[in-house]
Amino acid sequence: MALLSEVKSNYGELEQLIGSEWLKSQSTNSITSVNPATAEVIAEFSIATQEEAQAAVVAADLAFQSWKDVCLRDRAKLLFDFRGKLEERFEELCRILSQDHGRTIGESRGSVRRVIENIESACSAAYGLVKMNEHIDQLATGIDQTLVWEPVGAFLIVTPGNIPIHAWSSFVPYALAAGCTVVVSPSPHDPVAAEAINRVAQEVFPPGVINMVYGNAEINQTMLRQNEIKGLGFIGSTQVGRELNRLCGELGKPCSLNGNGKNHVVVMPDADLEQAAKLLVSSCFAMGGQRCLGSDNVVVVGDGHDELKEKLVVAANMKLGYGLDESTQLGPMCTQAGKDKVINWIDKAINEGAKVVLDGRNPKVEGYQNGYFLSPTVLENGHPDMPSAGQESFGPVAILMRAESMDEAIDWIDRTNYGHSACLFTESGKHARKFTRAVNVGNVGINMAIPQPYAFFPLGSRKESFLGSAKSRMASMQLFLDEKTITSRWV
Repeated sequence: MALLSEVKSNYGELEQLIGSEWLKSQSTNSITSVNPATAEVIAEFSIATQEEAQAAVVAADLAFQSWKDVCLRDRAKLLFDFRGKLEERFEELCRILSQDHGRTIGESRGSVRRVIENIESACSAAYGLVKMNEHIDQLATGIDQTLVWEPVGAFLIVTPGNIPIHAWSSFVPYALAAGCTVVVSPSPHDPVAAEAINRVAQEVFPPGVINMVYGNAEINQTMLRQNEIKGLGFIGSTQVGRELNRLCGELGKPCSLNGNGKNHVVVMPDADLEQAAKLLVSSCFAMGGQRCLGSDNVVVVGDGHDELKEKLVVAANMKLGYGLDESTQLGPMCTQAGKDKVINWIDKAINEGAKVVLDGRNPKVEGYQNGYFLSPTVLENGHPDMPSAGQESFGPVAILMRAESMDEAIDWIDRTNYGHSACLFTESGKHARKFTRAVNVGNVGINMAIPQPYAFFPLGSRKESFLGSAKSRMASMQLFLDEKTITSRWV
């Protein structure tokens, strides 16, 4: 298989989008961005100044005054035109994402495809506004009443480093479909991909509808405090989400905040262990374990533990390397800090009683000695009383746990503070139905290990995995719209 060419070896100094212009920041807070497979610098960028952030907010608010009055069909057409641009630039965006984030080219292609699906879903959401509006004629004698949904204004969208463009598409196209405008503040971990998706969008949409500045905690809070910003869409850590949720509460602004997870896969005695092991590789190890709906707790009910362990170890024999090498099965962690955090989590789990079955903490990757690589780690003797059993590893890790029954496994799942997902492998419809109804999570998988909702559905997370008033994706339309009732008397 081929080593694909990079779009560029170095993207130079990245710019910010404010209104109609791409501008280099005047900030002295400069950061270098590196390719995580090689640790080589591929770009430089600067955290926005207060003045630049404020200018982006003002530009978004100014654009809103005209964008909200663009007719529904024209907004939908622009979204569909944007979809076409993404198809034209599909491979370019995929290669940038692999180079900037570290994931394999196959994972990048899947991620960009999810972006396109969100654009399609946003087109559907735009036309769905027709059915959201309601009218009752002759509610009382001579009185009619109408419910209409109106766009709220300019929103701040903060995206994470693990899914930089997928997270972008979980909010931005829906905001635009609703008639709102945005200021995007991307993670500093993969700024090249963030700039790339916004550059493609800027080719389609009017000036100021989409703005982008490189923010940090201080800059993001400054923008959120501005009166022109009416709400927040966020994907990141629960800790940061809590802080932003408190601020939104103080300011009286709606928000959608998606945080950490601690997901479980439960394997029943009647499960197809070959299939389970194969799918666990994707859930536990793919994308370096850096995914919201991936799992690291694998709960085996009954006697299948040792057989599943053996099959999982064999399946976890993945080729590490640069994501642009099409033969690579597992790329590096996105950052050195992320790699260190996963190693610390593994060390902690071992100190708490876990036993190493497969140790991926110190892999040798020929040709990429400086990359941030971890290979799959499999642990056993996990137990819900271990602190690590309730904390997300966010790395390529699976910790096997033995349960006596599905009820016990459900109890373990519900002990955690998080509620992204839980999955069950079984051939029993009775078990599947009970599990689906009993687990207190927002996304359930049956005989699959990553229960990723399609773009038409929300990411239905619960507990500390979500804070706010509206879920992301299709459900975010209720974040960007507000109701107005009109009561009329004509006699």
